[in-house]
Amino acid sequence: MKFSIIIPTYNRADELRETLRSIARLTVTGEWELLVVDNNSTDHTRAVVEQERASFPASLRYLFEPEQGRYAALNTGIRAALGQIVATTDDDARVEPDWLTRAAAGLDAFGCDYVGGKVLPIWKGSRPVWLPNRPGRHWSVLALQDHGEASREFGVDGLPWPLGINTATRREAFDRTDLFDNRLGRKAGTLRNQAQREWHLRARAAGLRGFYVPDMVVHHVVEAERLNKQYFRRWYYWHGISRAILFAKLGVDMDAPDNSQLDFSRVPCIAGVPRFMYRTLGRHAIDWVRSTLRGDVAAAFEHELWFCFFAGVVKQRWSERHVPVPSPQVSFSS
Repeated sequence: MKFSIIIPTYNRADELRETLRSIARLTVTGEWELLVVDNNSTDHTRAVVEQERASFPASLRYLFEPEQGRYAALNTGIRAALGQIVATTDDDARVEPDWLTRAAAGLDAFGCDYVGGKVLPIWKGSRPVWLPNRPGRHWSVLALQDHGEASREFGVDGLPWPLGINTATRREAFDRTDLFDNRLGRKAGTLRNQAQREWHLRARAAGLRGFYVPDMVVHHVVEAERLNKQYFRRWYYWHGISRAILFAKLGVDMDAPDNSQLDFSRVPCIAGVPRFMYRTLGRHAIDWVRSTLRGDVAAAFEHELWFCFFAGVVKQRWSERHVPVPSPQVSFSS
């Protein structure tokens, strides 16, 4: 089998139905399958999968994963997948009909181990003035991504890693690097968000390479309830907690883990946090004041979000302040 698509899902049965119907419209050459991994849903998720199976153009399988967490469900799907290429998306996504074709073409063209592409918004509410309608730091909160029209290598020259809503990976890449760390992914009650980055850092250390393929396109539903400042603040707080867990595991820079240059086992800390991050906090405070005074609400809110991030870092590092920080566990040479 050439392709396996995996969708982890939790209590989004009606949205999932639309996602399945989007995937059913794929134009695919070769045998393929779709695996829906139910992560303890209490709604009618299983019924939706069984209803859609009757008309689905490929094998549609329902799996159940009792361990809470998106990446526990994703790992279950990867273990069960039969395809040579494992593609992942979310239960609130809409894929372009040529999604898998573009992914396979990218893997072949670059001779790489994984590819990822654009994730564009389907706005379900009015976009607030502090949220720019263009790619940037705010987009990561909403799982959106657009790096332009040129193909580039992930993890090189500042290009961040692909999002889990739009990836395709050769099966053997998971054999070389193992699966995802569920502690760093989203689960009910949290917004942890570093499982993709942690896997890709390990993958880079193992010599795996991936490329951004701009014509590999997924559209992501952005619900109205996410378009408020409180959601963004909460997301960035959990972002700080997630980066602190990543720091404790791999010994990487919490503010810039993809370009970490220091051995943090030797860096002075205050309450478990590297001392230089307090200077960074001061710079963001000054820039927040300046942005506020000139009426730049988007820039001011971006600096405010760094305060939320720092609060999450402090919370997690304080709880582990007596645990030694490891020397770097991955290589950062490109």
